[in-house]
Amino acid sequence: MAHRSGRHFLQIPGPSPVPDRVLRAMAAQTIDHRGPNFADVGRKALDGMKSIFKTQQNVFIFPSSGTGAWEAALVNVLGHGDHVLMYETGHFATLWMKMATRLGLKPEFIEGDWRGGADPDQIEARLRADTAHEIKAVCVVHNETSTGSVSPIAEVRRAIDAAGHPALLMVDTISGLASVDFRFDEWGVDVAVSGSQKGLMLPPGLGFNAVSEKAYEVSLKGGMPRSYWDWKDMKGINATGYFPYTPATNMLFGLNEAIAMIHDEGLENVFARHQRHGAATRAAVRHWGLEVLCAKQGQESGVLTAVMMPEGHSADALRATALRHYDISLGNGLSKVADKVFRIGHLGDFNDLTLIGTLSGVELALRKMGVPHRAGGVDAAMTKLETTMFEPIAAE
Repeated sequence: MAHRSGRHFLQIPGPSPVPDRVLRAMAAQTIDHRGPNFADVGRKALDGMKSIFKTQQNVFIFPSSGTGAWEAALVNVLGHGDHVLMYETGHFATLWMKMATRLGLKPEFIEGDWRGGADPDQIEARLRADTAHEIKAVCVVHNETSTGSVSPIAEVRRAIDAAGHPALLMVDTISGLASVDFRFDEWGVDVAVSGSQKGLMLPPGLGFNAVSEKAYEVSLKGGMPRSYWDWKDMKGINATGYFPYTPATNMLFGLNEAIAMIHDEGLENVFARHQRHGAATRAAVRHWGLEVLCAKQGQESGVLTAVMMPEGHSADALRATALRHYDISLGNGLSKVADKVFRIGHLGDFNDLTLIGTLSGVELALRKMGVPHRAGGVDAAMTKLETTMFEPIAAE
């Protein structure tokens, strides 16, 4: 068919659907990024992102994907041959490790089972053993998009401190920011990495680094050769609302509108909404008799739910059926769990009815494919929603 009625359900765990308010903001005419009117746009975006990261320290915005922001984080504070400790939470932790290797760093990967977040006890034990303080940074993924698990970042910081180790704490919160509670200053994070296309409800195209004063001072004395990614080039001119090179002007228009929407709802309400929808989704999955990939209670993500398929059934075939017959896109399994897992995104501009429509599409696809399951998962999710209503906190 040339046209399919109704809206497409984009329920992958990012990019997430872009709200109409944000699309309209991005449709404004481009302005001179060196002209007097741009300063307000730039300052609003930079200050707004500080409120989302919950920091009073530095935030830098790059025209890039989250992968670019990963690289910016590494090259500003780490030198060739530096030893970094990383934790295997899933596919994206693995990709960050591979990038570190290609940049000439020496990553040490603590093996994980892809069924939960990073283990602070293992991190503390390894740092205690590093009496020479050869490890320069600990790199952890906050919300692992491939598995639907959340790492306890505050506990990781406490582990570093308990070991008496000077390593920087570097965190990937690309899919976590503006969806799952994140507190840069309170948790003692040194560098946080994020992107525009997840909880911020924008298209891909902006990468973010939140940077502590400690990490910034390290970058002034060391790091790798860099130009485009250099924080120093950013910091001075950012204070005036401008950027050292051409910014993604219309993306910044959209970013400012997205931040306004988040604060209109209230950031804590956004976190509560995501947690509630994650719990309802897991209720549906478990009623169907399927298994949630994240097996550690309390570390399940409000951003997405990764669902394990029964033995002998293809997750990719289920996804293809869901798209063909019900116009819904579900996330695929990545690397170790390819074709074994499908991922349900429930993030961004999302409400109760969107969730029920999403889960109905999944249940229809399970039925269409003949996947063994118990009917009524959508009803289980509705019951969970009814019993977990919350009183919104007054918006900021």
